[in-house]
Amino acid sequence: MNLQKLKRLLRQEEEAKLDFKAVFHMSTESEKKELTKDVIAMANSRGGRGYIIFGIEDKTKQVLGIDPEEFSEEQIQQIIYNRCDPPVPIRVDILEYQHKHIAVLTIYKSDQTPHQMVQNGAFYVRRGSTTDVARREEIASMLQQNGLFSYERVILTNVLLDQLDYKLIENYFPADLILLEGLGIVGKDNDSDEYHPTIGGLLLFGRNPALFLPHVYIQVLLNHETRLFTGNILSLLEKVEGFFEELCNDRHYPLEALYEAIANAVVHRDYLDFSNGIIIRVFSNSIEIINPGVMISGNRVYRVQKENNPKRRNAWLYQRALMIDKKGRFLKYGLGIQRIKEQFKDIGRVKFINLGSQNLFKVILPGFDINPSELEVRRSEVK
Repeated sequence: MNLQKLKRLLRQEEEAKLDFKAVFHMSTESEKKELTKDVIAMANSRGGRGYIIFGIEDKTKQVLGIDPEEFSEEQIQQIIYNRCDPPVPIRVDILEYQHKHIAVLTIYKSDQTPHQMVQNGAFYVRRGSTTDVARREEIASMLQQNGLFSYERVILTNVLLDQLDYKLIENYFPADLILLEGLGIVGKDNDSDEYHPTIGGLLLFGRNPALFLPHVYIQVLLNHETRLFTGNILSLLEKVEGFFEELCNDRHYPLEALYEAIANAVVHRDYLDFSNGIIIRVFSNSIEIINPGVMISGNRVYRVQKENNPKRRNAWLYQRALMIDKKGRFLKYGLGIQRIKEQFKDIGRVKFINLGSQNLFKVILPGFDINPSELEVRRSEVK
């Protein structure tokens, strides 16, 4: 932390990763818990580093200053360490600004989320500039990001086995419940002693997963018209690929790269984010693929371009998709970022954008010439 960065932070308003506090008091247990709660919330929230700045009035940004003698980094480290599991990595800097001392507590981006308050067992996140208790789906998402929980193996006790396509299953495995349970495609409910599909089983072999998982879809937006695709993962990809095969009027366009980007979105999306499905926006000069789920903890776009085995959000789903996809869509190394760029190098620029605060990952590809007759068909379908 330096003075220039401090000034830049002071020009911003409070938000999920920035908080201003007029005073610093750590004399009571409640004050220590309050500080720990804010630190946990910033560490658990999406995005980069967080900052709590002491000695600044939050509404007016008036510089009040702090007494540096009362601000011990060792004391703060001890407070956080004793009240947070696992401990959050932090740093304290004291800077002089407008002839007063300002303290900046930096909360580093953590790869050990979720962090928990030891005293009450609660998990916290930031919602805007407010610290709040994390919802269960937020906790589950953090656990999954760090490999502590497999969302795909959750048993859907409200779904019957007849929602699985057994003809499709038998193309790969014997339709034996014990075997399917071992593979994680079905699971037994301890209360009823009955078998039900898992979320992963429904995603891979379900007749229509969107009936029970309504956020599992791909929506294509073209010229203010919408096309909605549903189905299990492989049928979903087949439908969308067929749509673009008919739509594209440019025989030199690398459709395989487009399909790879869509397949990556399907298998790596955040299925714990129920707010949206995968959105594909088709413009005259670009195609945007937007899926819920930023790069998981420990990954960066520039790093994934160079690594063959980055961390995966849905490791179970990815491994099963490898087994059953006869087209080999998921056999290629990594997330395909560098390879997709290579295939478009003579056509235009490819962009990969991590939108942390919105929990979205966006791929922007160059556009193609649209088949006029196909466009007319799409228009008539909408009518």
